[in-house]
Parts: sequence; C-alpha cells; structure tokens
Amino acid sequence: MNLSLKAKILLLTVLPLIALSLTISWMYQRQAKELAQQQVDIFEENLMASRREALKNHVHLAMNSISPVLEQLDGGLERSIAEYQIKHQLRGMRYGSDGYFFAYTPDGINLVHPTQPNLEGQDLIGLQDENGQFVIRDLLNIAKAGGGYYQYLWRKPTDGNDVNKLSYVVQIPELGWMMGTGLYVDDIAKEIALMKQKVASNVRNSVWASTILLIVTLSTVVLIVTLVNMHTTQLADQHLQQLANRFVTFQVIQRRHFARELHDGINQLLVSAKLRLNLADKQWPDRQALEHQTKAVEQLNIAIQEIRRISHHLRPVLLDDLGLEAALHGLLDELEEQSHIDTRRRIRLPRERLPDAIEMTLYRVVQEAITNIRKHARATQVTLSLTASFQQLVLTMGDNGCGFASDEDASGIGLMNMRERVELLGGKFSVRSRRTKGTLVKAAFLLNPEPELARGPVLSKEPK
Repeated sequence: MNLSLKAKILLLTVLPLIALSLTISWMYQRQAKELAQQQVDIFEENLMASRREALKNHVHLAMNSISPVLEQLDGGLERSIAEYQIKHQLRGMRYGSDGYFFAYTPDGINLVHPTQPNLEGQDLIGLQDENGQFVIRDLLNIAKAGGGYYQYLWRKPTDGNDVNKLSYVVQIPELGWMMGTGLYVDDIAKEIALMKQKVASNVRNSVWASTILLIVTLSTVVLIVTLVNMHTTQLADQHLQQLANRFVTFQVIQRRHFARELHDGINQLLVSAKLRLNLADKQWPDRQALEHQTKAVEQLNIAIQEIRRISHHLRPVLLDDLGLEAALHGLLDELEEQSHIDTRRRIRLPRERLPDAIEMTLYRVVQEAITNIRKHARATQVTLSLTASFQQLVLTMGDNGCGFASDEDASGIGLMNMRERVELLGGKFSVRSRRTKGTLVKAAFLLNPEPELARGPVLSKEPK
C-alpha cells in the first residue's frame, strides 16, 4: 500500500514519539515493580525485626514478673514452693491468640506448656521436628549461651498444624531452667502477602493511570501534529497556487509584450518595407525607385535586429552555443563596458552541463540583478560567485551600492520575478540588504547526487 507524503510525514513525526513513550512507560513499570519489591523487602525486614524485639520484650516481662519469687528464693523460700509459683505464673501469662511461655529443665523435661499440657513432665530432649532439628536440645544450648532466637517447626494451637515458629529463650540462673516464648511465622507471611497484594494493586493502578495518561497525551500530540500538518499543507498549497498564478500571469504578460513588439515593431517595419518595394517596382527604373529600395533595405535590417533582440530576450543564443559560464561572462562584460562597474567573478561548474531550466533561471537571475544594479544601486563593484558541490549549486551576487531597508524594496517586481523563477524549480532564494552596505542576492539548487561533479577551472577577474 502506497502512503501519501502527508501520511509519511505524520508517521515519521509520531512513530518516534510513540516509541519513546512506550520505552518510558516500560521503564516506569519496571522501576515501579522494583520499587514495590524493595518496599515489600523493607516491610518484611522491619516486621521481622519488630517481632523479634517483641519476643525479647515478652521474655523480659516474664522475667520481671517472676523476679519477686526468685528474690524470695534467695531469702529462704523453699525451692518447691518457688518452682510452683513460677510455673503457675508462666501458665497464666498469655498474649494474642497463640502467644504463651514454656519452660524446661536442663535435662529437657517440659515444665510449662499451656497449650499442650500433656507434654508437661515429659522428657523431650530427643524431640525432632520434620526437618530433623533437635528442637529442645538446641533451645537449651542457646539459653546456656546467654539467650537468643531459634526457628523450627511446631504445632500451632489454633489450627493444629506444624508451622514455622520463631522463639526467643533465656536461662533462669537461680533454677537452671530454660524459659522462652515464640511466634508463628505463617502469621508474618500472611501480613507480607497482604502487603504484596496492596503494593501490586497500587502498581497496577499507577500503570493503568500512566497508560491512560500516555494514550491521552499521544492522542493530543497526534491531533496537534495532524492539525499543524493540515495547516502547513494548506499554507503550502496556497503558496503553490499563488506561485502558479503569478507564473501564469507572468507568461501572459510576456506573451502580450511579445505580441505587442511583433505588431508594433517588426510588423510595421515589414509592412513599410513591402509598400516601398511595391512603389519601387511601379516606379522602376526612376531615381525614386532606388530611394524606395534603399529605404526598404534599411527597414529590413532594422527588422532583423529587432528579431534578434526579441529572440535574445526569449532565449539567449550565447547560452545555447557556449554555455552558462560564457553567457554570464558576457553579461558582466557588457555591464563593465556600459556602466564602468568593476566585476569580480568566481565560477565553478560541473563538467557536465546543468539542466536547461536551471541554466536559464541562473542567467535570468543574474540578468535581473544587473538591471537592478544599473537602475538603483549606484555601485562601483559587483561580485559574482557560482559554485557547484556534489549535491548543491549556489549562486551569490552582491554589490557595494546604496542598498535598501529590508521592509522597503524587498517586494519589488524584479526581486519577486527572481524569487518566483528560483522557487518554481524547487530552489531557495534570499536577499540581504542594508543602507549604504550594498545588496546580496543568493539562489541555491539541489543537484542530482548520482553523477559525480568535478570542479571546473576557476575564472577570476580583478578590478581594473
């Protein structure tokens, strides 16, 4: 499917924007997911740290609650009574739905277990969980080492299943017991899973919001680009239409001028010559016949010169016979001879001749510029530069005359003719002028890059 130029321009404008927007959106989603994972990790770390600290505080509270009994033990209280009171206090200390305290002798005999009273009095030193860990033995060793944390599998009171449990244990020095409490890690996992769901929901909402914003932004940009493209296209069409109208008007004026010159000049001369030849034929061989014949020859010579002038105006013979370079030199030579203006010339052309339309346009631009210089510039020096690179042909022509303000004569008929000639072939035309600083006319054309352009000889002429 062939796309129009407008569609191609629109695609070239919008596609990079869409690609950039999609890349930014993908990066945003990726960073949002990474940030969400970091938040979950930080939450999990902080939650575990807070729960560890809570376990430690619970154990310290339990130690503080039994410390009066231990003080009485040092004051003479019987050990059996002190042990009974401490067991009773530990059994009654509960927190949360699954929080309790346990106690063991140094030999691994359970002393306190509120949720599983059937374990009290049993020797559990060799008890292993499903992972093969000797739970009580490891807890006793940690308590003897000064206390600490330990994770293992244990039955949860509320559902009766073995789940991961994190405990903190210490030793009661006066009795030699190991005492501690714990929490079930699956509760933490549920909180973390809930946190992940909330974060994921927030990320999805943010992604949807950014996607909607992206779609709205892209739609707005596409609409603006389309409107601007339509406006630019309308302006270009209007400019092209104006240029075409001016060209047609210029052709009509040229044809009218050509017809007037043929009718008023050459036609009158030829009719007069014909009448004189008829008179000469009737009065032959009288002396008046010879006079009529002489006058007829003179009028025919004038008609021939007039035909040459009109022909040169339509298409310079020098341009066809010797090329653009010689034709430009001819114009500048004529300028020097008739107005005593010095000229500087720098002409570099490709070895292969330029297209006829470009050669004719360059010739007419230089010719029109010379006409303006003669009429208005009051210049003493003119500089012409015509250079051809691999892809571009540039003509610049300047003078050191009086110049004009940019808002005065820039819309003159001569300059408009030059601009229209250049732009009709897709070239660029510009005029720069300042009061007392002269005027510079520039015309540039793009050349076909396929044939290799070779630089021709540089022809220059210094001022006399």
